Amino acid sequence: MGRKLFAVIVGITLVVAGFLYVKNSEPEAQKPQASPDIGARVGKNSPVFTLASLAGDKVTVGQPGKITVLNFWATWCPPCQEEMPELDLFAKKNQQKINFYAINLQESNGKVSEFMNKSKYTMPVLLDKDGIVAKQFQVAAIPTTIIIDKTGIIKHRQSGAMTMNELDGIINSM
Repeated sequence: MGRKLFAVIVGITLVVAGFLYVKNSEPEAQKPQASPDIGARVGKNSPVFTLASLAGDKVTVGQPGKITVLNFWATWCPPCQEEMPELDLFAKKNQQKINFYAINLQESNGKVSEFMNKSKYTMPVLLDKDGIVAKQFQVAAIPTTIIIDKTGIIKHRQSGAMTMNELDGIINSM
């Protein structure tokens, strides 16, 4: 009985090993690959995505043409709250030449609208209700700010609060 069991185990192992060998020896052209030029890191092309604004409009972000600033945040986040006044001023000051989007993570439209109205912030807010865009950009901490140049290349990425002067400096160096 022991020899039969051993033979079955060896047979199954050989079948699995053969399958893995064939699977891993497929020509490279047949294997699905991620585009090497699109990503979430500095130097990569920014992914294009569409999210709803607080008003319910669909906004597509990531099209080349203007410098774009993305700030991932939440109403309950103290460092996010700390940077909001400066981000709001920056967005107002640069609204003609820069696309600025405060991307709220997984909170309801009502909660975010209440927060924005109470604080009298007017910067554009997009709602990442399911966190998919944050996953695309590999956001592991908030706030995270990403700056994309006019051609769609990610030029700067920072976790932690940012000031208006920091943003101005980064954008002026581009």
